[in-house]
Amino acid sequence: MKIKESVSVRIFNVFNIGLMLLICFIMLYPLWYVLCASFSNGELLLGHSGALFTPIDFSVAAYVGIFKNPMIMNGYLNTLIIVVGGVCINMVITIMGAYTLSRKDLYWNKSIMKFVTITMFFNGGLIPSYLLISRTLGLNNSFLAVILPLAVNTYNLIVLRTSFSQIPESLIESASLEGASHLRILAQVVVPLSKSVLAVILLYYTVERWNSWFNASIYLKDRSMYPLQLILREILIQNDVGAMSDPTAADQYALSETIKYATIVVATVPILVVYPFLQKFFTEGALIGAVQEG
Repeated sequence: MKIKESVSVRIFNVFNIGLMLLICFIMLYPLWYVLCASFSNGELLLGHSGALFTPIDFSVAAYVGIFKNPMIMNGYLNTLIIVVGGVCINMVITIMGAYTLSRKDLYWNKSIMKFVTITMFFNGGLIPSYLLISRTLGLNNSFLAVILPLAVNTYNLIVLRTSFSQIPESLIESASLEGASHLRILAQVVVPLSKSVLAVILLYYTVERWNSWFNASIYLKDRSMYPLQLILREILIQNDVGAMSDPTAADQYALSETIKYATIVVATVPILVVYPFLQKFFTEGALIGAVQEG
């Protein structure tokens, strides 16, 4: 039997749908604008003002210029090295730290958690960090200088620790009675039961690594080691299109406008491609790791 909705409920539903569509438009239009601008003619784009819903005189010149530039492809490779290496270190340290802090028999558990939480709000600052990385550890101008300072994110550690603490203690005790070590319990009991949360943490770390450029700008001096985001920063802020093309100065300026948008697309697409595969875990994992039962 179909329940008839009242007028107030219908009005509320229409308002909700309209509001959601408006929010979607506000969120998606900037991405659509960048995509359309990247496929537009540079000269016509410079003379255009207002909204943009379709490319102006469809052109792929910006993408041709980007992929002709060896710095772009080299930046992609460097970013992949930083992302893969950095995320592996992130996940190993975060998983092991979260498991250790989730154990109720750990001495000074609460005190350690308070100390860990403080690091979310306070840090040593830029100068001590630079002296530690470049002088004490001697990692200047290496990928490790970019990877190690972000080896663990406190927020992700707390979320994962909360998730691990919700695993029934009886499972861990049973495995322990069977002679399993903590490492085996972590690998064969805790991790398989926490796939949703781990997928969310993996996505968080991947996005953080992919978008990071500040540490690279400080510690990397060799341009051949620059990640993609640092090259993108040069193009956007310094208008440095380098050797992407050899037209006249006026044409180069027009082309540089579309190259800026095309570079944003090139840098963003990999993350947009990865997200749908982890999206089904996202809501479940975030909620599991965010709420702790009393």
